[in-house]
Formats: sequence, structure tokens, C-alpha cells
Amino acid sequence: MPLSPDEQRILDDIEQRLSQEDPRLAEAVSRTSLYTHLARRIRWSALAFLAGFLMLMAFPVSLWVAAVGFCVMLASSLLIYRYLKALGRDQVRAMQQQSGRFSITGLLARLAGRFRNPPQPPRDS
Repeated sequence: MPLSPDEQRILDDIEQRLSQEDPRLAEAVSRTSLYTHLARRIRWSALAFLAGFLMLMAFPVSLWVAAVGFCVMLASSLLIYRYLKALGRDQVRAMQQQSGRFSITGLLARLAGRFRNPPQPPRDS
């Protein structure tokens, strides 16, 4: 639903005041989109998963470190799943077209596509 002219004028006024008061924030907000934010979160979650895996491999040293590592891996994998579900179909298609088959972006796009469209079981006729 489009904004009325009065609402649009108020929104433009708010944007102008924001850019005058804090130009760095206005630039950062205009540069960042939901998808770049989600991609950044996915990268941090993948690094947390790797850190948890390394902690899990420290099992011979300490059982507690390994247990915490397992919990970190579990939490980060759930976050990655949640972020991939948040990506829209159009964004997944754009990621697939922009990246190659063996890139991390392409892998994430294929994973998100699988989460969005789970395979349907064959119907019996």
C-alpha cells in the first residue's frame, strides 16, 4: 500500500534529519540490507560452529570443554538453519545465479532452497 503524500513528506523529513544528525548511521543503514545482514550472521554462526567443533575435538583434554563445544555447535547450527529459512526465494535464486557451483554462496543458496522446498514424497495413484 503506497504512502499518502503527507506520510511521504513526514518520512522524507525524518530521513533528512537523520542524515543531518548522524551521517555515519544514515550511510550504514542505506548500505546494509536484510540479506547482507543475514549473510553476515550466517558467517559468524559458521565460525561459531567451527569453534565448537574444535572444542569438541578437545575431548581427551577435558570432558567439560567437549560438552560446551557440542552445545556451541548445536546452537550455531540452529541459528544457521533459522537464517537460511529467513532468506527469500528471490534472494536464493539471485545467489545461485551470481555464484558458481562450488562457492560458499552457492552452497548456502542450495541449502536455503532445500529448506524452503522440501522434497515431496511420491503420491500413490
